[in-house]
Amino acid sequence: MLEGLFQPTHLIIIFAIALLIFGPRKLPELGKGLGEGIRALKEGMKDNPPASTEQSKNTESKETKS
Repeated sequence: MLEGLFQPTHLIIIFAIALLIFGPRKLPELGKGLGEGIRALKEGMKDNPPASTEQSKNTESKETKS
């Protein structure tokens, strides 16, 4: 369903629409904010491993103790 979604022509069209909506002065600020948000999300994911991983480790340790 999502095959071919991010082709170069699609990205150019999305960029052109964003440029029309937000204007050339606001677009760099939005890009910077988006980049900072993604960076913070990655750092947060790195600091806190998913709960499912910890649960599987706990299950494995209980199985080895038995």
